[in-house]
Amino acid sequence: MTMFHAGLAEVVGRDPRFAYEAYEFLYEALNHTQKMLGRLPSGEVAEGAERQHHVSGPELLAGIRDLALREFGLMARTVFHMWGIQRTDDFGDIVFNLVEAGLMNKTDEDTRKDFHAVYDLDQALVQGYRIELEEAE
Repeated sequence: MTMFHAGLAEVVGRDPRFAYEAYEFLYEALNHTQKMLGRLPSGEVAEGAERQHHVSGPELLAGIRDLALREFGLMARTVFHMWGIQRTDDFGDIVFNLVEAGLMNKTDEDTRKDFHAVYDLDQALVQGYRIELEEAE
């Protein structure tokens, strides 16, 4: 369910290459990735504690792939295409658009290059997709 966020709408207005939903999905994927890695913040985050919750570009991209396949299955690539996402670099652009807007934080080591050609979206979301069936007892 989409909840309107004025800050996200401003970011989309400045860079309309990506749909509003792509930004929302990125936040969901960040949370999903932090859960996968056991780095989910709990309650108030003390100053300097952000580092222990930090997720690198490649880690975030792994979480994005996992969440997209869980949420959209074989339609994940189509959904990303509709949102204007063609390659992993686009997620880097989305992250840094949010950083520049003050809606996301980064470390001094984080760069857009962290997202450059990490995986091929067609390979990761379509060709690599597997349906696993559990055997009944």
